[in-house]
Amino acid sequence: MKNIFKDLQRKDHKRYLGGLDVFRYIGPGLLVTVGFIDPGNWASNFAAGSEFGYSLLWVVTLSTVMLIILQHNVAHLGIVTGLCLSEAATQYTPKWVSRPILGTAVLASISTSLAEILGGAIALQMLLNIPIIWGSVLTTVFVSIMLFTNSYKKIERAIIAFVSVIGLSFIYELFLVRIDWPVAVQGWVTPSFPQGSMLIIMSVLGAVVMPHNLFLHSEVIQSHEYNKQDDASIRRVLKYELFDTLFSMIVGWAINSAMILLAAATFFKGGIQVEELQQAKSLLDPLLGSSAGVVFALALLMAGISSTITSGMAAGSIFAGIFGESYHIRDSHSQVGVILSLGIALLLICFIGDPFKGLLISQMILSIQLPFTVFLQVSLTSSRKVMGQYVNSKWSTFVLYTIAAIVTVLNIMLLISSL
Repeated sequence: MKNIFKDLQRKDHKRYLGGLDVFRYIGPGLLVTVGFIDPGNWASNFAAGSEFGYSLLWVVTLSTVMLIILQHNVAHLGIVTGLCLSEAATQYTPKWVSRPILGTAVLASISTSLAEILGGAIALQMLLNIPIIWGSVLTTVFVSIMLFTNSYKKIERAIIAFVSVIGLSFIYELFLVRIDWPVAVQGWVTPSFPQGSMLIIMSVLGAVVMPHNLFLHSEVIQSHEYNKQDDASIRRVLKYELFDTLFSMIVGWAINSAMILLAAATFFKGGIQVEELQQAKSLLDPLLGSSAGVVFALALLMAGISSTITSGMAAGSIFAGIFGESYHIRDSHSQVGVILSLGIALLLICFIGDPFKGLLISQMILSIQLPFTVFLQVSLTSSRKVMGQYVNSKWSTFVLYTIAAIVTVLNIMLLISSL
């Protein structure tokens, strides 16, 4: 007992990495998660739940596993090399390889921004009856202000707040319905292919792994300026980055699952098939009350805003990386990337008569570009010249190329089916 009191009086205790230190590493993964719960995913999830009930929940599980592996791998690239995916491609691959891929990645980020801005505009139309064009302008202006006036840390906190609102909204919605949990649990782990479900299965899987998220994660993982002066420090950062990725992707898995659960418990049970987001909100009002519809629209607005922020950051990162620079909003290359992504997307929305068709076209563009980005990433992280002792193992390389092939085939099938 005397020794304990003496020990309490000491002030030279060695500092250990404790549980609270984990929170220092949470943030980059949540920035990426919003791409996992963007308006495009909302449309796919509500279509899956309303048409096939709980039977396609396994698709969310499978896509989340694939996403964790790919995002963890690209985060390794950022931590070990200190370069984002765009910078690494510029530095380690010939220009005739890197320039076309990065150029199409910028186009993909514009396509992503188009879908995300449309999502925010649709939510504003639901909430305030604002026309799609003016809702798109308001969403773009708000996002631009956030991007051009805030630092990484403030952006992270804002995104965490937005994701929290989305998650809490769906928790509230789920309390209003009766979920058949035994059937839902079975749906999460048991693959099934109901007749006519392949298009929706491919849509859910194809919309999860998005090109801009791979570029973004490799960039923002460096924003915390971890101590990477020695091998032990790097390995510790890699370990806690995995925790951040796992935590963030599980949050995304839960929110996407909640969308399918809500649709299955309301629309599928009532024999109603949802084909667009405005329809989902209008149908929720009589089924669950007007408050449920408002909460739904509010969550969609948060998803639209937060995912537009990340698509803008990704564009800035990709464009700056072409010139061998990292993302910084005060740098002209990063600014041009952000302006190109948001500005061109907003301009295109002015010429789109059907917002739902606009979402469809944007996903088609992503499907075309995604395979190039995934194979570029895996080739870089499998190169000892790039990664040194942290290069992918042979088993990891095999798994990553297998996932890359699966993602490629699924997205090509989605593209063909959409034509």
